[in-house]
Amino acid sequence: MITRRDFLKAVVGGAALFTSRDAFASFHDDRTLRMMNIHTGERLYATYFASGGYDRAAVDEINYFLRCHFTNEVKEIDIRLVDLLCDIKNTVGGGSEIKIISGYRSPVYNEFLVDQGRNVSRNSLHLKGLAIDFSIDGVGNGKLAQIARSFAAGGVGKYPEFVHIDVGRVRYW
Repeated sequence: MITRRDFLKAVVGGAALFTSRDAFASFHDDRTLRMMNIHTGERLYATYFASGGYDRAAVDEINYFLRCHFTNEVKEIDIRLVDLLCDIKNTVGGGSEIKIISGYRSPVYNEFLVDQGRNVSRNSLHLKGLAIDFSIDGVGNGKLAQIARSFAAGGVGKYPEFVHIDVGRVRYW
Protein backbone atom coordinates (compact mmCIF):
# COMPACT_ATOMS: atom_id res chain seq x y z
CA MET A 1 0.00 0.00 0.00
CA ILE A 2 1.30 3.45 -0.86
CA THR A 3 2.19 5.65 2.09
CA ARG A 4 1.31 9.31 2.23
CA ARG A 5 5.02 10.14 2.06
CA ASP A 6 5.55 7.98 -1.07
CA PHE A 7 2.47 9.52 -2.68
CA LEU A 8 3.75 13.04 -2.04
CA LYS A 9 7.20 12.13 -3.37
CA ALA A 10 5.59 10.79 -6.57
CA VAL A 11 3.48 13.91 -7.02
CA VAL A 12 6.42 16.26 -6.45
CA GLY A 13 8.67 14.15 -8.69
CA GLY A 14 6.05 14.04 -11.43
CA ALA A 15 5.46 17.77 -11.25
CA ALA A 16 9.18 18.40 -11.66
CA LEU A 17 9.03 16.72 -15.08
CA PHE A 18 6.77 19.46 -16.44
CA THR A 19 6.97 23.20 -16.70
CA SER A 20 4.85 24.86 -14.02
CA ARG A 21 2.14 25.70 -16.57
CA ASP A 22 2.01 22.13 -17.88
CA ALA A 23 2.07 20.63 -14.38
CA PHE A 24 -0.75 22.90 -13.29
CA ALA A 25 -2.84 21.96 -16.31
CA SER A 26 -2.18 18.22 -15.94
CA PHE A 27 -3.37 18.19 -12.33
CA HIS A 28 -6.79 19.38 -13.43
CA ASP A 29 -7.32 16.80 -16.20
CA ASP A 30 -8.91 13.44 -15.52
CA ARG A 31 -6.62 10.50 -16.24
CA THR A 32 -8.26 7.33 -17.52
CA LEU A 33 -6.84 4.05 -18.79
CA ARG A 34 -8.60 1.37 -20.81
CA MET A 35 -6.50 -1.78 -20.82
CA MET A 36 -6.63 -5.47 -21.72
CA ASN A 37 -4.21 -8.02 -20.29
CA ILE A 38 -3.23 -10.45 -23.05
CA HIS A 39 -2.37 -13.22 -20.55
CA THR A 40 -5.49 -13.14 -18.39
CA GLY A 41 -8.01 -11.74 -20.89
CA GLU A 42 -9.09 -9.23 -18.24
CA ARG A 43 -10.12 -5.72 -19.18
CA LEU A 44 -9.97 -2.61 -17.02
CA TYR A 45 -11.43 0.83 -17.51
CA ALA A 46 -10.32 3.10 -14.68
CA THR A 47 -10.24 6.83 -14.05
CA TYR A 48 -7.43 6.95 -11.52
CA PHE A 49 -6.98 10.73 -11.31
CA ALA A 50 -9.86 13.18 -11.14
CA SER A 51 -10.75 16.46 -9.44
CA GLY A 52 -7.09 17.16 -8.76
CA GLY A 53 -6.27 13.92 -6.95
CA TYR A 54 -5.49 10.25 -7.32
CA ASP A 55 -8.31 7.79 -6.64
CA ARG A 56 -6.79 5.20 -4.29
CA ALA A 57 -9.35 2.52 -5.19
CA ALA A 58 -8.70 2.97 -8.92
CA VAL A 59 -4.92 2.91 -8.38
CA ASP A 60 -5.34 -0.33 -6.42
CA GLU A 61 -7.38 -1.78 -9.31
CA ILE A 62 -4.56 -0.85 -11.71
CA ASN A 63 -1.97 -2.47 -9.42
CA TYR A 64 -4.04 -5.66 -9.34
CA PHE A 65 -4.61 -5.59 -13.08
CA LEU A 66 -0.85 -5.22 -13.71
CA ARG A 67 0.01 -8.06 -11.31
CA CYS A 68 2.28 -10.92 -12.30
CA HIS A 69 0.00 -13.21 -14.29
CA PHE A 70 2.29 -16.18 -13.56
CA THR A 71 2.08 -16.05 -9.73
CA ASN A 72 -0.83 -13.62 -9.20
CA GLU A 73 1.49 -11.56 -6.98
CA VAL A 74 0.53 -7.89 -6.79
CA LYS A 75 3.06 -5.10 -6.42
CA GLU A 76 2.48 -1.39 -6.36
CA ILE A 77 3.20 0.13 -9.75
CA ASP A 78 5.04 3.45 -9.63
CA ILE A 79 2.46 6.16 -10.30
CA ARG A 80 4.93 7.95 -12.60
CA LEU A 81 4.81 4.87 -14.84
CA VAL A 82 1.01 4.81 -14.84
CA ASP A 83 0.99 8.53 -15.71
CA LEU A 84 3.52 7.97 -18.50
CA LEU A 85 1.39 5.19 -19.97
CA CYS A 86 -1.64 7.49 -19.81
CA ASP A 87 0.31 10.34 -21.46
CA ILE A 88 1.34 8.03 -24.31
CA LYS A 89 -2.26 6.84 -24.71
CA ASN A 90 -3.51 10.44 -24.74
CA THR A 91 -0.97 11.39 -27.40
CA VAL A 92 -2.11 8.48 -29.59
CA GLY A 93 -5.79 9.14 -29.00
CA GLY A 94 -7.66 9.19 -25.73
CA GLY A 95 -9.98 6.23 -26.33
CA SER A 96 -7.33 3.72 -27.30
CA GLU A 97 -7.27 0.36 -25.52
CA ILE A 98 -3.82 -0.56 -24.27
CA LYS A 99 -2.81 -4.21 -24.54
CA ILE A 100 -0.65 -5.14 -21.58
CA ILE A 101 1.99 -7.76 -22.21
CA SER A 102 3.83 -7.38 -18.90
CA GLY A 103 3.47 -5.13 -15.88
CA TYR A 104 4.84 -6.32 -12.58
CA ARG A 105 6.93 -9.48 -12.89
CA SER A 106 7.53 -11.61 -9.79
CA PRO A 107 11.07 -12.90 -9.17
CA VAL A 108 9.82 -16.45 -9.86
CA TYR A 109 8.39 -15.49 -13.25
CA ASN A 110 11.37 -13.35 -14.19
CA GLU A 111 13.73 -16.24 -13.41
CA PHE A 112 11.47 -18.58 -15.42
CA LEU A 113 11.81 -16.23 -18.43
CA VAL A 114 15.60 -16.07 -17.99
CA ASP A 115 15.75 -19.88 -17.85
CA GLN A 116 13.63 -20.08 -21.03
CA GLY A 117 16.26 -17.99 -22.82
CA ARG A 118 13.97 -14.98 -23.19
CA ASN A 119 15.68 -11.64 -23.56
CA VAL A 120 14.96 -10.38 -20.02
CA SER A 121 17.26 -8.87 -17.44
CA ARG A 122 17.83 -10.62 -14.12
CA ASN A 123 17.49 -7.14 -12.58
CA SER A 124 14.49 -6.09 -14.65
CA LEU A 125 12.63 -2.97 -13.59
CA HIS A 126 9.46 -5.07 -13.97
CA LEU A 127 10.50 -6.66 -10.64
CA LYS A 128 10.14 -3.27 -8.93
CA GLY A 129 6.89 -2.15 -10.54
CA LEU A 130 8.81 0.35 -12.66
CA ALA A 131 8.22 -1.08 -16.18
CA ILE A 132 5.40 -2.01 -18.54
CA ASP A 133 5.40 -3.76 -21.92
CA PHE A 134 2.42 -2.83 -24.07
CA SER A 135 0.98 -2.28 -27.53
CA ILE A 136 -1.98 -0.40 -28.96
CA ASP A 137 -3.88 -1.83 -31.94
CA GLY A 138 -3.61 0.37 -35.01
CA VAL A 139 -0.48 2.15 -33.78
CA GLY A 140 2.87 0.84 -34.89
CA ASN A 141 5.45 0.07 -32.24
CA GLY A 142 7.87 2.44 -33.93
CA LYS A 143 5.37 5.27 -33.48
CA LEU A 144 4.64 4.25 -29.87
CA ALA A 145 8.36 4.14 -29.08
CA GLN A 146 8.85 7.57 -30.68
CA ILE A 147 6.03 9.02 -28.58
CA ALA A 148 7.40 7.40 -25.41
CA ARG A 149 10.90 8.76 -26.10
CA SER A 150 9.48 12.27 -26.51
CA PHE A 151 8.63 12.30 -22.78
CA ALA A 152 12.26 11.51 -21.79
CA ALA A 153 10.88 9.92 -18.62
CA GLY A 154 12.88 6.68 -18.56
CA GLY A 155 13.82 3.74 -20.73
CA VAL A 156 12.09 2.90 -23.99
CA GLY A 157 12.61 -0.32 -25.90
CA LYS A 158 10.99 -1.19 -29.23
CA TYR A 159 10.30 -4.85 -29.94
CA PRO A 160 8.37 -6.48 -32.78
CA GLU A 161 5.39 -7.35 -30.53
CA PHE A 162 5.42 -4.50 -28.01
CA VAL A 163 7.06 -1.39 -26.59
CA HIS A 164 8.78 -1.38 -23.21
CA ILE A 165 8.61 1.73 -21.03
CA ASP A 166 10.08 2.26 -17.60
CA VAL A 167 10.77 5.09 -15.19
CA GLY A 168 14.41 4.20 -14.65
CA ARG A 169 17.23 6.19 -16.21
CA VAL A 170 16.64 7.59 -19.70
CA ARG A 171 17.91 5.17 -22.36
CA TYR A 172 16.64 3.73 -25.65
CA TRP A 173 17.02 0.47 -27.50
